[in-house]
Amino acid sequence: MSNQWQHGLFGCFDNCTVCILSYLAPCYVQGKNAEAVGENCLLCGLVFFVPLANLWFGATIRQKVRETKGIEGGLVGDLLSFWCCTCCTIAQSAQEVGSVGGGMAQDMERQ
Repeated sequence: MSNQWQHGLFGCFDNCTVCILSYLAPCYVQGKNAEAVGENCLLCGLVFFVPLANLWFGATIRQKVRETKGIEGGLVGDLLSFWCCTCCTIAQSAQEVGSVGGGMAQDMERQ
């Protein structure tokens, strides 16, 4: 049995801090997502500005988030999600790993 995403692709408004940061500073959030799965924050944040490389790194980070959380999917789906809905994909990954906006502390506060 595989896990599901905690938030849908268009569920970026579930956490307003993550939503705002993903739209205003996607390179920062992407770097923090990378850091959360063991990659270099600065490198992945900077690669966001390099056409085509940003697609590959974005899809790879999303894939690592999926693998970390046991979410079913594939690299092609990750690539298409990142290409079509970049900011939503970054926000979804950030909410999944709690890389920005409080993450687990905010979830615990709600309970």
